[in-house]
Amino acid sequence: MKEHKGVRINKLPSGVPGLDEILGGGLPEFSFNIVAGAPGCGKTTLAHQFIFANATSDRPALYFTVLGEPALKMLRYQQQYSFFDAEKLNNAVHFINLSKALVDGGLQGVLKEISQQVEASDARIVVVDSFRSVLRSEQHDGREMAAQIFVQELALLLTSAEATTFLIGEYGESEMQDNPVFTVADGLFWLYQQVERNSVVRKLQIMKLRGQMSVPGLHTFRITDSGLQAFSRTLGLMARKPKAAIKKRLSTGIAALDEMMGGGIPQGDSLLIAGPSGTGKSLMATQFIAAGIRAGEPGIVAVFEERPEEYAGRAATFGLDLATPLRQGDLEVIYLRPLDLSVDEMMQEILDAIERTGAKRLVIDSLAGFELALAPGFRIDFRESLYRMIFALTGKGITVLSTLEMTESFTELLFSTYAISFLTDDIVRMRYVEIDGQLRKIMMVVKMRGGAHSSDIREYRITSDGIDIGDCLKDYTKLITGLPTRTKGPGIVEKSSDFTT
Repeated sequence: MKEHKGVRINKLPSGVPGLDEILGGGLPEFSFNIVAGAPGCGKTTLAHQFIFANATSDRPALYFTVLGEPALKMLRYQQQYSFFDAEKLNNAVHFINLSKALVDGGLQGVLKEISQQVEASDARIVVVDSFRSVLRSEQHDGREMAAQIFVQELALLLTSAEATTFLIGEYGESEMQDNPVFTVADGLFWLYQQVERNSVVRKLQIMKLRGQMSVPGLHTFRITDSGLQAFSRTLGLMARKPKAAIKKRLSTGIAALDEMMGGGIPQGDSLLIAGPSGTGKSLMATQFIAAGIRAGEPGIVAVFEERPEEYAGRAATFGLDLATPLRQGDLEVIYLRPLDLSVDEMMQEILDAIERTGAKRLVIDSLAGFELALAPGFRIDFRESLYRMIFALTGKGITVLSTLEMTESFTELLFSTYAISFLTDDIVRMRYVEIDGQLRKIMMVVKMRGGAHSSDIREYRITSDGIDIGDCLKDYTKLITGLPTRTKGPGIVEKSSDFTT
């Protein structure tokens, strides 16, 4: 079979973190692209990030403005972003206003002006902002054919000049049908800005990209002091590695719990700690992180219900020193609570922290707080998004411990109010029981996907040194209902647990 050898298309970096992954490696050089969306979506900022990332004195960029925002006013705001490089102005990046050419000569006047400027500067990057303004007068006069011919001539001109082009326009999705601009374009970027209750969510979609595979679907992006940052909906999934048949066991920091789990948590597993408020879920997660640091394994903690400085302070009350590894960079505490977060953004924060620290352990405390920090639209598919996130992280060999607060019931044993227990490899359930007029705590290992585990139900207590697990409560039945009864009969010796008073 004859090997197919196509023409190799060079790819240019977009300048937008995360966008190159969505594009399939970057933007095809010499492509003719449309950036569309409603006002305020970030179209102009996206174009500026691209030109400042790629323009040089040898490969200059021309930024044409029309009847919209004047270049001086635009630059006043764009220079607030960290990607802006004032040294490139009038050297590698040139701004030219087309208003006079449009008013005096119409579409042909604009085409002539662009042609002359591109030829004179030997430009390799061209942006027209807003391109919609150029076409509007002709389309309103009923000259649809003239507008279509202009678009085709412009595409031919800039492609022949080997210029990578962006046309910026305020378009609605309803205008996509039978529009000559979208037909001629090699790439079509659509930006959205949605208001969900009190949150603003921005998304982008690569509607079209000739010559390479892009990641389909809607991807979240955010505008910060650094400009746009995109978060692929498949973030981290492509780097997943096959899990080893025999896994190393990691200590939880609680010897008795390690024993109940058959030697600890298998590395690369996802462990869910579920229980009502006050049962010690966060403390167990802290002991897990501290045990890793003692073993030379850096860790990351994502908290949503307390601040990083409070987290280290609380650990110190149980004799756990997290302040030192925080200073030394062996531990990072991520605190995100903007109330319009996406799971993909959280995933990116975690991946960045993993890259910085080389972390092997991750704690998410808690899933309820995580969900609350999401924008309303992302809460709808929280379970599916969480699955993608955990699947990607465990695929990189990260051991993930998540805490989940349960509403206690004294008639049944619930495992997950979110129906997400199937996402985890291992489950430890903590709960309250009433024994002899006292409210006591019990713990059990419900699930271990990687092997056998203890079926014991054991009482535990929270001490100044952390969680202390006692003996199996063999002298009671119906413990998991929360209202146990003491057993008496042949062959059974009445015996209290270590902590019975």
